[in-house]
Amino acid sequence: MSSLRRIFSSKKSPTELVHTCADCYKVISKIVYDDPHGYQQSSKYQKFANVQSVEELGRLFQQIKAILYGEGEVEPKKTDVQEAAKEANNTNLLQTIVQYLEHLDFEARKDAAQIYNNMLKLTIGGKLPMVEYVHENKDILYMLMSFYERTEIALLCGSMLRESLKHELLAKDMLNNTEQLYKIFNYVDLSHFEVASDAFATFKEILSRHKPLISEFLDHNFDSFFLRYTKLLKSDNYVTKRQSLRLLGEILLDRSNFNIMKRYINKKDNLKLMMNLLLDKRKNIQIEAFHVFKVFVANPNKDPEVVEILYNNKVKIVKFLKTFHEDKTEDEQFIEEKALLISKINNISDPHGPPQTADNTPSHEDEDLI
Repeated sequence: MSSLRRIFSSKKSPTELVHTCADCYKVISKIVYDDPHGYQQSSKYQKFANVQSVEELGRLFQQIKAILYGEGEVEPKKTDVQEAAKEANNTNLLQTIVQYLEHLDFEARKDAAQIYNNMLKLTIGGKLPMVEYVHENKDILYMLMSFYERTEIALLCGSMLRESLKHELLAKDMLNNTEQLYKIFNYVDLSHFEVASDAFATFKEILSRHKPLISEFLDHNFDSFFLRYTKLLKSDNYVTKRQSLRLLGEILLDRSNFNIMKRYINKKDNLKLMMNLLLDKRKNIQIEAFHVFKVFVANPNKDPEVVEILYNNKVKIVKFLKTFHEDKTEDEQFIEEKALLISKINNISDPHGPPQTADNTPSHEDEDLI
């Protein structure tokens, strides 16, 4: 028991606190790897050591939080913060926190996540040393992403992942590994509502914060990305479908993604999808689809295949739009947009013949569309 007593001693310096955390984690690590299925075969000493280590980590985290955040009206002491960060780097504390998060109790997990998030923000000498540390140890990001599969820690890991992705360097690390990144498409469509919602918050963070970076990514990975995104738009999960439609509209209308928008709205299959989503029985899905559909119609340089679909279905589309959400009488912007859309569609000419007016345009049926 002497080794445990050395760990569980009295008040410590920042360096000693972080180093003692590392010692506790070594105890937990050994037991986890010796008996990964719940310690059923562990000796009494191992079980005692594990419990004591977890409890001690809880106490240590409280003290480290006091160093990082301050205590009461006492502001954090800069030298103590720097000392703790330096030792965290030396002992791989951030990686260990993530790796063994599920083996802590509830309160210790929350404290560990707060420590991780705070340390990423630390600026020392004009640099972000812990951001650079995570950059050099990219598996931390990939672990955080994969832990959406572990319900008990998914939300905490989601908050840690989003804090990481606020930094462009780390966001780029995630975008550069599509195998890891594309896991998010599965997580946002999980049946567990809270986990799926948190994953979608992370998904939106990835696609919204570093605009030039995501625009370049979408340009280079257009087909593979939107192949997966289309599955979200066809999801049986109402929340997934609605959120994905709304986010798609935001992506396409962002000026940073102008070239992405042009590529997306010039694909006939994307137009067909939006036209069919307009017919969804749920009003909110219809409205979100409308806001994406109008981008296709407003495009002055439509692809010939897009023009042909709109022309062949113009009579049905106009008839549909005239009664589309007539109850929104107080939404002047919606009314104006709908009227403009009807006008533009009426003015679409036969792509295979001479220009025609709305009055003499023949109607062509397409059973798969509106």
